[in-house]
Parts: sequence; C-alpha cells; structure tokens
Amino acid sequence: MADAPLRTPSRPAGPRDVPLDRPNIVLVCVDQMRGDALSAAGHPVIRTPHLDELARRGTRFSRAYTSTPSCVPARVALFTGQSPERHGRYGYRDGIPFTQAHPVTLQGVLREQGYQTQAIGKMHVFPERARCGFDDVRLHDGFLHFGRRYGGRNLIAHDDYLTWLQRQPGMDAQGDYFDDGVGCNSMVALPWTKPESQHPTNWVVTEAIDWLHRRDPEVPFFLYLSFHRPHAPFNPPQWALDSYLSVPPTEPPVGDWIDVYEPIRTDGHHQLQHGKLSPAEHHRCVSGYYGNITHIDQQLNRFLEALADFELTEDTAIVFVSDHGDMMGDHDFYRKSVPYEGSSNVPFIVAPAARFAGETIPGQVCDDVVELRDVMPTILGMAGITPPETVDGLDVGPLTRGERTGWRDHIQGEHTHFGQSLQWVTDGKRKYCWASRDGDEQFFDLEADPKELHNLINDPARAGEVATWRDRLIEHLAGREEGFVADGALVTGRPIRTEASRISALVGAM
Repeated sequence: MADAPLRTPSRPAGPRDVPLDRPNIVLVCVDQMRGDALSAAGHPVIRTPHLDELARRGTRFSRAYTSTPSCVPARVALFTGQSPERHGRYGYRDGIPFTQAHPVTLQGVLREQGYQTQAIGKMHVFPERARCGFDDVRLHDGFLHFGRRYGGRNLIAHDDYLTWLQRQPGMDAQGDYFDDGVGCNSMVALPWTKPESQHPTNWVVTEAIDWLHRRDPEVPFFLYLSFHRPHAPFNPPQWALDSYLSVPPTEPPVGDWIDVYEPIRTDGHHQLQHGKLSPAEHHRCVSGYYGNITHIDQQLNRFLEALADFELTEDTAIVFVSDHGDMMGDHDFYRKSVPYEGSSNVPFIVAPAARFAGETIPGQVCDDVVELRDVMPTILGMAGITPPETVDGLDVGPLTRGERTGWRDHIQGEHTHFGQSLQWVTDGKRKYCWASRDGDEQFFDLEADPKELHNLINDPARAGEVATWRDRLIEHLAGREEGFVADGALVTGRPIRTEASRISALVGAM
C-alpha cells in the first residue's frame, strides 16, 4: 500500500478540513487610540490604510464610546458586555481578582459553545495570568506597575513577550523593552532601537500567525488580538516616527472652560496629565503616538495577509476597537480618564465574514451611539449565541444592516480622577458633564462644536436641554451607594469609589 502523500511544508494548512457553520471571529483591541485617529474618519494627518479597508468592508461607528476610559474598567466592559452601573468598576484599580468579580465573559461563553478561544497580547487583569475564559493566553501586558512594584511578583515570569525577548540574539538576561528609559506614561518619544521584529507590536502579530498554524481546524475560533500600543511609550520604528516628525506641527484645541482644572496643572512634566508641553515636545509626542498607530495598521495588514494565506478571509469576521483614547494635548490634557472626546470616543469597526455577512451594508458610517459593552453581544450575535442575562450591552448587528429602530438614545459614563468622580451622559450629539467634588457642570453641542471648545452650561437658550440631560444623569445615579443623588438633585462632596463595595470586598477577602 502506497504511503499517503506528504503535505507541502511551505504552504499553510489550506482550506478548512471541516465546513464550519459559524464564522471565526477576531477581536482586535488596541490601547489608548482616539476615535478620530483614522484617515477614514477624516483625520488631516494620520494614515491608516488597512483599517480604512476594514471600514470599507463593514461598518464604522463614528459615535463609539468607552464609558470608563482607562485600561482596567474598559476591559471589564469589553469582556463582560456590561455598563459601569452593572460591572461596578468606576475607575482604575488593579489587584481585584477578575474571575471572582466577573465570572461570565465573552470568551467563556464562546468556549462553552464550542469555539476555540485564544488571547494574544494585553489582558490587564489580576492575577496577571488569569485566563478569564480563554483556552490559552500568550501575554504581553506592558509595564504593569502593580505587578512589578507591589506584592513581589516576578513579571518576567508572567510576561511571555519578555521571556521571548530575552532569548533573542544579543539580548541579556535583563533585556526589557524599557531599556531606553521611556516610561509607559511618558510623553517623551524616541524611535525603537532594537530590531523592528522585536517590537511588542510585531511580536503580537508573529504569535498570532504562529497560532494559526496550531489552531483546531474542526471548530471555529475566537482570537483576541490585543496590542499594548499606541499607549506610551511612544517608541515606534524609526520610519513610523519620521513619517510624522516631517509633518508641520499643529496646535491642539483648547476650550474656554479649562480654568477649572488650573489647580492640577503641571506644565512640562514628562508624565503630565494636565498642562502644556513646549511646541517641539508636543509635536514629537504626537508624532510618536501617530507612529505607533501607523505601525499597528501595518502589522494588522500582515495578520490579514496571513489569514488569506490560510484561506480564512471569507470565514473570519474582524471587530476593531480601542479601550479608550488619549487627549494628546486637547484642552491641555494628556492621557485619559476624562469625559472629553479625545479620551472617551474610540474607534469601533465591524467587518463581517463575507460568507456569513447576510444583509450587512459594506462601507457605511453609523452615527448611533455605541459603547464597549456592545462588543460582547455583537460577537455572540455573529456566532448565533443568545447573550446571557448578565449582559446589558446591545448587539450592533441590526445597525450594520441599516436597522435603527429602538436603539438607545444615550449612554452614561464616568471615571474617578483628580480626587472626584467625573460623570457624563451623551448621545454623541450633546454631552453633559458633572464633577462630584465641586459640582462643576459642562454642556457641549458636539454637532456644532465637535472639539468641545465652548461650555454652554450658562447659555439661557440651552437651559431646557441642560435640564433634560442633567435629569438623565440623575436617573442613572439615583440609588448609588456614594449618595450622588438626594431629593432628586445631584449632591457634591460625596466620598468617591473606584469600584462598588461588592467588588472591593473581594480584595479584603484575599
């Protein structure tokens, strides 16, 4: 009997061995990318041709938000499909056991329903190696101050990228991608000095392509492809940095209301949150940030080409989001955690698998307000799975088919920051903001003033609108344990929490 012919080793696995009745799904999450940082969104400087192509294949949501704009609570919303009112994470707080606090996750449900689930890149959960429902995790979380500096944990043992980096030729046992001295919240930008193939962005894609060789071809897969960039450090490859250093500098927008933040101003600080950089420092910082995004865009195309090599393109849906944005100097803010558009508006693209696309409308831009909580029910909808009762997000699938009846009319967002709770409600057209310490209020007409330059809170012509939006926030906050509402009115000076007491109790029980 003749031996079976060997598969040609230079060619990937080829067509699926078993026809699948559900799509493969890739959720691409980047860290700290603004919603306007896409050439498809009309940005005057940045170029993202491959993300633009995804938008042409599917639907780009122009009014997508993160209700809790920092890494930890945003990823809770992403994994659980919940609003801050339900998941109870109101600010940045590390060290809370994720699985105990949030046992039902997107990846866990998909796994139970027969999907192979894999995470590659950033998780930002505790403990660092918790899988949170994934079959496996190849981890690179970035600097992770909590893991490095509290509790005595060895982060090199926890971070797969760092252990890989140390094995590369020319690297010693202490090799770290922070060897150049730039910090993970630094506004200092400089080019990547190691070989480009060793950059964390490249590593995520290399790992993903390697995983495509090892996946189970008999079941659909869910791949969480999570990049630490464009979050600082702003150290893209030299070519990506140079692409934007050569562009004429621009002035960030500054609103007529920023004096309320004067007490926290730290002009020139290398990790500033509110203040000014010199024009040269700002231009270099923005160039590094844009360079990180363009580098991701290029590497994402590398992954998409690999999908094509495996003949998986038509069977694979791509969802692209960011956990939050970066103010990048707008209104003298850098970084995130504030309610303004640079921080809270995020990119959100849904490109369906061609074989399962149905009546979706390619190339449309949807201006209905969506949020990270909608990712879980959307992906479960693609897989034909009914979301569990724990989910309060919505499946955007009907929006991708042009069906807008019955969609929500606004969302509520919040984040503890600068010693107070920064609260806001918006429909992407209007936005009302309230700060819990002193009761500072802001009201923006985002249609007429998308850069939030003018606070209309005291405009007599807007008094009725302001009252309506204030009442919406009161409705969301009524009954909260902080006591933000009493007798139907907002109450200032209440103690703040980064998480609900039921979540805090998990830390005390450890």
